[in-house]
Amino acid sequence: MRYIGLDLGNRTCGLAISDPLGMIATSLYTVRFFEKDLNTALEEVVKVINEKKAEKIVMGYPLNMNGTLGPQSEYVLEFKKMLEKATNLEVILYDERLTTIEVQKVMISADVSRNKRKKVVDTLAATLILQSYLDSIR
Repeated sequence: MRYIGLDLGNRTCGLAISDPLGMIATSLYTVRFFEKDLNTALEEVVKVINEKKAEKIVMGYPLNMNGTLGPQSEYVLEFKKMLEKATNLEVILYDERLTTIEVQKVMISADVSRNKRKKVVDTLAATLILQSYLDSIR
């Protein structure tokens, strides 16, 4: 089963895809859109889902450190509903706490420049979210 991973932000959405067996996540790219323009984000993400023939969607779910929901969680839930309606696919929410920070730390330790980090952090976060989910279901 092929999964697509998403890391939704206010102006970007990082994308990752699994192999056909649903074992290994690979980075795709980052979709950019105007602040909180979920319709544009939806249009771009649905294109990729259809192109890659994804069967399930795993989306990062931003919880507060104490496990409570915040404003960004509501934003993600809104996009989840839009995705489910547009694709008729299951959207799995996966706890994404600290994924962006983890990706940033790895890139800093690899001496990746700030400019390059900014361009790929969302895509790598989506990959980490998807790979973590895939590992959790094995």
